[in-house]
Amino acid sequence: MKKHYSITELTREFGVSTRTLRFYEDEGLLHPERRGRTRLYRAADRRLLQEILRGRRIGFTVAEIREIVHVYKEPPGEIGQLKLMMSRIDQKREDLRQKRRDIEETLAELDTAEEACLTRLVEIGVGT
Repeated sequence: MKKHYSITELTREFGVSTRTLRFYEDEGLLHPERRGRTRLYRAADRRLLQEILRGRRIGFTVAEIREIVHVYKEPPGEIGQLKLMMSRIDQKREDLRQKRRDIEETLAELDTAEEACLTRLVEIGVGT
């Protein structure tokens, strides 16, 4: 495994912009080495970026990701991080299930409203 990765290498590998990497750096999630104006990312930064992007894909906020990363670095370490991650996954899963129920209810209401409109159009003699 390489010792360092450039910002260009990581943007290409993960399909993100340099602005995204700088944003995660500004948020305190990534801490690349600096050599002049050049950012050099370690293998650990690369793995962390991979986890950050996974967290974003499944709907975690930057604050939630920061919390999970922080728990890893402090006691209880990885065990605490994994338990926190599982708890957050359960919360996200329930949020998504509730959203799905809300969408299904809204779709049913739209179907009812549409049917009422069609019925009324027939009643007043307007063809659809």
